Amino acid sequence: MPATAHAHHTHHHPAIVRPPADLNRIAWQATLHCLTGCAIGEVSGLVIGAALGWSVWPTIALAVTLAFLFGFALTALPLLRAGIPTAEALKLAFAADFASIAIMEFVDNATMLLIPGAMDAGLADPLFWGSMAGALALAAVAAFPVNRWLIARGQGHAIIHARHIH
Repeated sequence: MPATAHAHHTHHHPAIVRPPADLNRIAWQATLHCLTGCAIGEVSGLVIGAALGWSVWPTIALAVTLAFLFGFALTALPLLRAGIPTAEALKLAFAADFASIAIMEFVDNATMLLIPGAMDAGLADPLFWGSMAGALALAAVAAFPVNRWLIARGQGHAIIHARHIH
């Protein structure tokens, strides 16, 4: 093919953007980052709800709310420290983490509800803590492919990495 024809051909067909070679590592790091915020919020909410003697649904509502707050905070704080304005940092944290946290919270709470007695177990009961550990592990496994998919498309935590803030 002549050089001019080839140049014309590539002009209409831009190069395919390939994900980074370490996509799985980056996606797993993003998943663990979200899991950390989810776990802090989820455990805090369940502990507070149990300590106050709340029923299952208000306890779950508190746990989910705290999971989102802690998850977004763990992403927003480094952005704020890097000098990004608060509104933009919160917008970026929401864009980076919402899908991951939502999946983790759904899987985590569904798992806790499906394990007989887990939500009614006391804080001193190994059933509670074993169930929580298993539920969080399943939540991370469920969120990983979504995080990987988002990052491969320049979304999710890729928007944070694009700003060179890790």
